[in-house]
Amino acid sequence: MTNRRSFLKQSVAASTGVFYIAKTSWAQKSPGDTMNVAVIGFGGRGKGHISSYKGLKNEGVRIAALCDVDTNVLGKEVEAFDKDKQKVRGYSDLRKLLENRDIDAVSIATPNHWHALASIWAIQAGKDVYVEKPVSHCVWEGRQIVNAARKHSKIVQTGTQSRSSRKGIAEAVKYVQEGNLGKILLSRGLCYKRRPSIGKSEGEQPIPESVEYDLWCGPGPKGPLMRKKLKYDWHWTWAYGNGDLGNQGIHQMDIARWFLGEMELSPSVWSVGGRLGYEDDGETANTQIIYHGYEKAPLIFEVRGLAESKEGKNMDKLMQTSKGVKFQPKPGKDGQEGVNGAGVGVIVECEGGTVVVPNYSGAIVFDKDGQEVKKFEGSEDHFKNFINACRSRRVDDLHADILEGHLSSALCHTGNISHLLGKKNDPDAILETIKGDKFATDSFERMKEHLAKNKIDLTKEILTLGPVLKMDGKTERFIDHEAANGMLKDKYREPYVVPEVV
Repeated sequence: MTNRRSFLKQSVAASTGVFYIAKTSWAQKSPGDTMNVAVIGFGGRGKGHISSYKGLKNEGVRIAALCDVDTNVLGKEVEAFDKDKQKVRGYSDLRKLLENRDIDAVSIATPNHWHALASIWAIQAGKDVYVEKPVSHCVWEGRQIVNAARKHSKIVQTGTQSRSSRKGIAEAVKYVQEGNLGKILLSRGLCYKRRPSIGKSEGEQPIPESVEYDLWCGPGPKGPLMRKKLKYDWHWTWAYGNGDLGNQGIHQMDIARWFLGEMELSPSVWSVGGRLGYEDDGETANTQIIYHGYEKAPLIFEVRGLAESKEGKNMDKLMQTSKGVKFQPKPGKDGQEGVNGAGVGVIVECEGGTVVVPNYSGAIVFDKDGQEVKKFEGSEDHFKNFINACRSRRVDDLHADILEGHLSSALCHTGNISHLLGKKNDPDAILETIKGDKFATDSFERMKEHLAKNKIDLTKEILTLGPVLKMDGKTERFIDHEAANGMLKDKYREPYVVPEVV
C-alpha cells in the first residue's frame, strides 16, 4: 500500500517542472487492446466518472491515472485503488499527467474555468477527451476546443448524458422534427432547482492546506478566497462558474436546442433576473429568464433557485403552456411525483400538442387537450459511447460531440452576458419592454408570481433587465456591441493560457 506521506510529497513534486506537449499517447494496437483512461478532478462529479469507467472493465477499459489538485482527495482515491489491487498513478498537476504517453484518453470533471484549457492541452498531447458540461467558461473557449479536436482528429465527448437517451429523448426529437405535432412554437428549458444561500463570509477565508491553490485557480484569477467554501460554491461566482444556467441548466438548454435542430448561436438573446431572496457571497442569478430569438421558434430558459414559496420545501413542478394546458405531476408507483410534469426538464410546444422531457432518459407527448398520447423511454451508457467512438475513430459515433457541447454551453454564456450588461428595472417597465412577445410575457408573469410567493418585494430587490444582443452565428460575434464582444473571451493568467493556435 502507498505510504500517504510519501505519496503526497511525490504528488507535490510532480506539480513542478516545465510542461511540454507529448507527440502521441495512442497506446492501443487494436480495438481489442486495453484503453488507458485518466480522470482529472474527482472531488464531486468526477467520482461518477471513476465509477463509470470501472464498470467498463470488461470492455477493455482501465483507469490508469488520477489527477486532483487536492492531495487529500487524490491520496484517498489512490489508496482505494491500491486496496483493490489496481495499479494507478496519481498526479496533482495535469501537465505531468499529459506527458504520460501510455494514457489514451482523459476524462475531465474540474471546475468550469479549467474545462477548455485541460481539454485543449490533452488534445494537443494526443489524448481523446471526455469533458464535463459546460465545456467552456466563455464562448470563445468552446470554439477553440472544437478547432483543436478537428485539427488533431481527436474524439471529444461532452458530458451531457441526455444525448445518450437514444430510444427516449432522441426518438422524441425525431418525432417532433418529422412534423408529427406540426410547427414548433416554443422550446422551453427549466431549471427549477432549490439552491440555498452559500452564506456571507467575513473577510478572506483560509485555503485548505491540501489544495494546490495556484493549480486550482489555473486560467482564472488568483486572489483571496472570499467565500466560505472553496469547492462547489465556485459555481455561483463569475470568475470560475456560470451560475445554475451553466451548471444544471446546460443539460436542459442542450435538449431544448436539440429539438429545434439549431446548429448556430441564436440571432438574438436577452435576460431578465437577479440574485434574490438572500444576500451572500454568490454573484450569479438564482432567478432568471433567458430568451433566445431563433427564427424557427424561440428558446426560453427559466432558472428558479428559490423554493416554491416562502413556506414550501420543494420547487413548483407545475408547468403552464401558452394555451393554458397544465401538466400536473401525478403520484408514481412509489408515491413520488411522476413524469407528467417537469421541474428540471424541457417542454416543447407545437401546433398539435406538447412534448414534456421530465428527466434525462425519456419524453412524453400530450395532445392539445393535455392527454398523454405517446411516451419515449430508454438511455444508453454515455461513457461507453465515448469509449466505443475512441475505438472506431468516428466522430459521428459520438452521442454528444464537442460541437454540440460548445453550442449549448455558449447559449448559456450569451444569456449571462446580457444579464451582466443589464440595468436594474422595475417590473412594470420590464413588462412594457417585452409585452410584444406572449411567450416572454407569460414567463415573466410566472416569475413574478413565484417571487411573490417567496415574499420578495421587487421594489426593494430589483430585477436586472439585460439588453437585446444581436449575434452573427457564423462568426460567433455580437453585432455592433463592443462591450458584449469583450465578454466572449476570458482574460487568462500565465502560464495557464488557452492558446490562440491549437
